[in-house]
Amino acid sequence: MQFDTKIAVVIRADLQAWQKLNVASFLTSGIAAAFPECIGEPYEDGSGTKYLSLIGQPILIYGADGPALSRALDRALSRGVTPAVYTEDMFKTTHDAANREAVRAAARAELNLVGIALRAERKVIDKIVDGLKFHS
Repeated sequence: MQFDTKIAVVIRADLQAWQKLNVASFLTSGIAAAFPECIGEPYEDGSGTKYLSLIGQPILIYGADGPALSRALDRALSRGVTPAVYTEDMFKTTHDAANREAVRAAARAELNLVGIALRAERKVIDKIVDGLKFHS
């Protein structure tokens, strides 16, 4: 099945493994919150045990260095795509309000980005992530 939209997560490649997983988790929650229509139906196994719904389309995860991550953010914003962002300062906070304060404390050009997530039309996402490779 081909979707009209594409979800992309771009994560700074030099992070520790636990940080990458943490960033990907938080960023995809931003996509789910902003686009509830991307959530599929709940799951149920053969025994009747019920499970939560998941995002119902593939999520492509790219790796990038700091400048490439900033470039992807600029490309997204210039195309009218509002991304979810995660900054390095957010690793030092302990709750959601503190995360928002950490982002608010820096001008966009000074954000120490470690990840962004985007959902938009396929062609738009392709232009935003052009030149990036899948995370390995």
